[in-house]
Amino acid sequence: MGKTITEKILAAHTQEKEVAAGQFILASVDVALGNDVTAPIAIDTFEKAGAQKVFNAESIALVPDHFAPNKDIKSAEQCKVLRDFARKHNIKHYFEIGQMGIEHVLLPEQGLVLPGDIIIGADSHTCTYGALGAFATGVGSTDLAACYMTGKAWFKVPESIKFVYTGKLKEWVSGKDLILHTIGKIGVDGALYKAMEFTGKAIDRLPMDARFTMCNMAIEAGGKSGIIAPDGKTGAYVKERAQRKYTMVKSDKDARYANVIECDVSQLEPQVALPPLPSNARNVSDVTDVVLDQVVIGSCTNGRVSDLAVTAHILHGRKVHPYLRCIIFPGTQDVYRIALQNGWIDTFVAAGCAVSTPTCGPCLGGHMGILAKGERALATTNRNFVGRMGHPESEVYLSSPAVAAASAVAGKIVHPNTVMKKR
Repeated sequence: MGKTITEKILAAHTQEKEVAAGQFILASVDVALGNDVTAPIAIDTFEKAGAQKVFNAESIALVPDHFAPNKDIKSAEQCKVLRDFARKHNIKHYFEIGQMGIEHVLLPEQGLVLPGDIIIGADSHTCTYGALGAFATGVGSTDLAACYMTGKAWFKVPESIKFVYTGKLKEWVSGKDLILHTIGKIGVDGALYKAMEFTGKAIDRLPMDARFTMCNMAIEAGGKSGIIAPDGKTGAYVKERAQRKYTMVKSDKDARYANVIECDVSQLEPQVALPPLPSNARNVSDVTDVVLDQVVIGSCTNGRVSDLAVTAHILHGRKVHPYLRCIIFPGTQDVYRIALQNGWIDTFVAAGCAVSTPTCGPCLGGHMGILAKGERALATTNRNFVGRMGHPESEVYLSSPAVAAASAVAGKIVHPNTVMKKR
């Protein structure tokens, strides 16, 4: 019996010749990630355990992005814990304000996560890196602390679900729409502790940014990870960024899957997830008369170059609705610079948007976009749980950047064509 890409990657990081779903393994880790919320707990655990040195100063990444730039004294202290630990242990990949970005946009951009890797992060959206053909998953802060000491982590080898997407996507339909539609189809626990393997002609056509978006939201279906087998697009992406050797792995044709789900996406519309769950996905044409107070474009889900490109395309020459605030968060400093060089920042400002330095900000209800009681937001983020972006009686809807930008102009949720056909 053949092996899935996930089983092959996990086996390659153990002393085992092969591993199987359900097996418990101790595997070596290529990259261990922490942020300003989770890493301080891991660092405290590391120090209380009496550890004197980290397993590899070049395999740890520390990214202050959730409450940074520092929101208040508490967040400043959290960030200082990271900074002091990085200095003490000569952590190479520590990213200070001005050089940092939203972690799951930053690490692939910097070439720190690569095909064939095992990556753990004390953040649930670490699964983003599966877009590169890596096994990437979120862990708790104590697991991260143990990895800081040993370079290893325990895993239960997950079963895999194979998703096969066929058909050609319509205009305005993106990776965000594919994953929202998928979560809507299987539910928020439909892939519980499974590796979600995304395949098919529609996936082959997706650019890397859209693949990152899809894998980013695997956790919203309960997935242990999301993964896409590397191909020529993957190779082109990592070739100019990789700082070390990597291995491109694919599933065997006779690999065993817990389930195979096929989806013809040729007729798929842009999607909107209604509160309070990402699984409440609807065609945008079915979502009517939802007046908005705020639109958020960015995050680790949709803060990449192509996301800002489509946003600028729709906002060019148009104005944000006068009773709506639109906040745009480039994913990294490099994304910000590209947007600046292309004139997109000027487009955003001329349209009436606020443009921020990279930060997770409002996505987790942290800062720079908190909702008041009764307010509604449409966001390109990944979660719309009760109180996710502020007051528990506020509402968050999820969409792609195209729908979000068009809705910012209209003042309510609309299909991009509604705005693009008007002048």
